[in-house]
Amino acid sequence: MKKLIYFLSIVLVVVSCKDEPKDYVTLSGKIIDKNSDSVVVRSREFSKTIKVNADGTFADTLKVVTGVYNFFDGNESTTIYLKNGFELVVSLDTKQFDESISYTGIGAEVNNYLAARALKQEEVFDNNNLFALEKPAFDQKMNEIKSDFMALLTTTENLDSLFIEDEKKGIDGFTLYIADYYAEKQYLNTFLAKGKASPKFTDYENFKGGTTSLDDLKGKYVYVDVWATWCAPCRAEIPFLKELEKAYRGKNIQFVSVSIDKAKDHDKWKKMVADEQLEGVQLFADNDWKSQFVTDYKVSGIPRFILIDPQGNIVTPEAPRPSSEDLKTLFDELKI
Repeated sequence: MKKLIYFLSIVLVVVSCKDEPKDYVTLSGKIIDKNSDSVVVRSREFSKTIKVNADGTFADTLKVVTGVYNFFDGNESTTIYLKNGFELVVSLDTKQFDESISYTGIGAEVNNYLAARALKQEEVFDNNNLFALEKPAFDQKMNEIKSDFMALLTTTENLDSLFIEDEKKGIDGFTLYIADYYAEKQYLNTFLAKGKASPKFTDYENFKGGTTSLDDLKGKYVYVDVWATWCAPCRAEIPFLKELEKAYRGKNIQFVSVSIDKAKDHDKWKKMVADEQLEGVQLFADNDWKSQFVTDYKVSGIPRFILIDPQGNIVTPEAPRPSSEDLKTLFDELKI
């Protein structure tokens, strides 16, 4: 009898241990054509690097605060929802990163939802026809898009109530952002349409001395780079811009870089221009983001590139970046 009681006690201990939720996440998976030898799971307060084996497999445990994290493989990334107790298995092919990523295991439903939502958001952004609609048709289409996002959310099983409420707010925020983006596009396509007189800048400080105004540059095409020293994507374009300036030296085009650094970072701007040996016309805007030229062009993110013709008229308020082959195609069409 004592042996039986002892045996039952052991069984109860084992069962209770199995039922007790884990206080960590098990994260594993396989990446086809991996971009890096490691993946990184990161938030503002958390970072964990996980080794990726030669065959693309990886596995580790993470102790987390419940919430959304960024999952990086090299420069590619996606959002991932983690909660202690999850046993999540990730599968993806980097050749179609967003389209291929999928999840199995405990916690798969919420993460497959996030992957599907991200694809829908990308489809909205890539739908040029949406932003060409007249306002009534655009509003109707946005109602349909919002309903589509809500349907995806409400039909996904095993979602936390707090997560659902946050997602509803996120859907509202996304649709408002798209509406603002539509309004900006309409402004660019009307007030900043091709052939319209370009907004001007006057007496911007020139790194080489004195001041420069847009009118001083008439007679040549002007390719304007709106940037700042703190902007990583801006700095990433610098090598391509240098190559472009070298390739078009002596041609009918002037390359102008307008820094919108704040006044307190003026010396930082001068040092970077000197250290990086930046070429072209290097100017410092008179009032950072609030400079009239910047606000007239509705610059809300940088780098931003603008192309102006020799008469001072707009060619495009959103020119391709130096790193894009589309820019050279545009220059060829203009016979620069």
